[in-house]
Amino acid sequence: MKNINNYLAKVLNVPLERVNMCSLQYEAKKVQKNQFLLQYGEICRYIYFVEKGLLKMYSIDKNGKEHIIQFAPESWLISDRSSLYFNEKSVYYIEAVEDSEILMLPPDFINRVTEGFPNSLEQSDILLQKHIKSLQDRINSLLAETAEERYMKFITMYPDLLLRVPQWMIASYLGITPESLSRVRKELARKNFVPDSK
Repeated sequence: MKNINNYLAKVLNVPLERVNMCSLQYEAKKVQKNQFLLQYGEICRYIYFVEKGLLKMYSIDKNGKEHIIQFAPESWLISDRSSLYFNEKSVYYIEAVEDSEILMLPPDFINRVTEGFPNSLEQSDILLQKHIKSLQDRINSLLAETAEERYMKFITMYPDLLLRVPQWMIASYLGITPESLSRVRKELARKNFVPDSK
């Protein structure tokens, strides 16, 4: 599993000998487009690492509207932490946007693979703090920034998704209507802005 090995070695600074043992700690699974890994009311049991493909996590409000919380392309982690760590019924769905290959990591996976390696433990803590910062930034963005500012941040965070997901999903993630997104894109085009999509 190339991506998980690179993630452990580069992002978490896990020594090579430990990386080679990590396949014993997770289960690989192929999922088809639109297949669910988690549904409303279930208990989340895993952290999902995307080797190939694309997942999304979202909620559905009382009017049936979908609100996308996160996308997870290759080499991203995704999970409902409240459900996973506090044994709460999930209020989210995790669904494959594309045919995907994922790794199902147990909740203590990171602790297991970094145990006994101080540098790796430090990197793990930094990773957690970055995740918390990202969530705080996202909340502030939804509350305080314009639709254009949110769209620009989306492009920075997910540069390769513009051609992989429909516009309504991007609008859902941004907390705006597809019509508002269309206006934002037209205004940026008027300013000669060209997104650097991969």
